[in-house]
Amino acid sequence: MSPLSSVGKKVLFGYGVIIFLNILVLALSNKVNNFQDYFYMADIFPLVLSSVTLFISVLMLALDLGLSNSPTARPPFEIGLVFVLSILWLAFNAFSTSRWRHIPLNCSSIPADFSDVRSWCKDLQALKAFVWVNWVVLFLVGIVTLRWSVTQHQSGQKHVWRTPLSRFARREGHKRSTTVASGMTQIDDFLRFSR
Repeated sequence: MSPLSSVGKKVLFGYGVIIFLNILVLALSNKVNNFQDYFYMADIFPLVLSSVTLFISVLMLALDLGLSNSPTARPPFEIGLVFVLSILWLAFNAFSTSRWRHIPLNCSSIPADFSDVRSWCKDLQALKAFVWVNWVVLFLVGIVTLRWSVTQHQSGQKHVWRTPLSRFARREGHKRSTTVASGMTQIDDFLRFSR
């Protein structure tokens, strides 16, 4: 197995954060669902989606580390998958959050006689926060990976789309010239098309 590149270490860190967040969401949603006997869909969606995201993330991480040229570790696949997961999280978070709107934000306003309900309320508020944090992290990982890949492509590293990010190595001699004249031509082209 070839060593990980510096980009590969950042990709692994991103997967680590995604896996950690999904474990938190899975634990919190399991706790919230246990209280209500898995009855409400708004509570079940985070449980199912975090399970699916956790499975996919661990599988992609294992394939990336296990295979030196895994197709699932290449930017087009990773970007597409992360954005699909991000869209699913956004949709289901919007649904669940709208269903949870009647639950008080201040859980201490629930009478002390109902300590189990107060505990459930705190767990639900934590779940609500972490499902949105999970969506933000997935979206940012997708945006950063897309931006970085496009930047590498534009700088002449066309192989970025065919190489797993964890094994990406810059090739010398594939740099785009950045002379003043070519920069001015690009600016002139931009101004001409913007009118």
